[in-house]
Amino acid sequence: MSAQLPDGARQMIDAALESGDDAKIATVLELARSTWPDEADEIVEIESEWKAAKTERAAAAAKAEEEAIRSAGLFDRWSGEGELGGFQSSGNSDTVGLSAGLKLKREGIDWSHRLRARFDYQRQNGVTSREQLLAVYEPRWQFGENVFAYGLAQYERDQIQGIDGRYAISGGLGYKVVDREGLSLAVKAGPAYRVTEYTDGRSESRLAGLAGFDFDWQIFERLTLTQDANAVAETGGEALVIVDGSNTTLNLITGLDFKVSDSLRARMSYQLDYDSNPPAGKVSTDTLTRATLIYGF
Repeated sequence: MSAQLPDGARQMIDAALESGDDAKIATVLELARSTWPDEADEIVEIESEWKAAKTERAAAAAKAEEEAIRSAGLFDRWSGEGELGGFQSSGNSDTVGLSAGLKLKREGIDWSHRLRARFDYQRQNGVTSREQLLAVYEPRWQFGENVFAYGLAQYERDQIQGIDGRYAISGGLGYKVVDREGLSLAVKAGPAYRVTEYTDGRSESRLAGLAGFDFDWQIFERLTLTQDANAVAETGGEALVIVDGSNTTLNLITGLDFKVSDSLRARMSYQLDYDSNPPAGKVSTDTLTRATLIYGF
């Protein structure tokens, strides 16, 4: 630093630089410029050196992060959340219910992997009235700033609705319509192939088309609205573009999350499952309201 800069100014700037607080450093440098205008050139030089050092540190940190991602093992760098809720009643009716879910995510440089599973169970007066299982694996390749390719493998079972097992694979393209802090929206679509095994022994295999979207909106600091939807339309022939399918299914989950702590959230959610051509004796629309706790890790 120049000797022309007063000792008090040098000490004040040095203390700010040592703190590492960017907002404090910028404030102190601006205050120094207005207090000692004759030494403005010296202060600008100090600011330039600080900014250059900050840029160098950021580049080094980014390089180290990239190297850590590239060298990570298969089971490294996963994050996720577990969800659990339940209820029990007695008296005129004896009812017990359980809702459990798990989401895992692994972010790479261009690739990401998403795993999610959900299980719902309800038993009333000795009779099982709901037993639904869903498991999904979705890899993504981000090859543009907002464009990605996805793959999807899904398994579901709902014997109460007459489905012993339903398997689906899909691949296609997605687009991040909005991706900023507090608000995100991504859409995706592509062809799919689905096999359905019914509880009466029948089995169907069809080509289909899949469309979906993921929406997250942080309404307030601790309150977030989430909306996930997937629709699959089946065809009776070989066409991949769906105009009038023989069977369309829709899975829609709307959630409202309240942040209790950094790791714990409370969620109220509403799920709608629609099947345009359900097995005989079954209804097309199935809904479920959940109150659960979510733990992030």
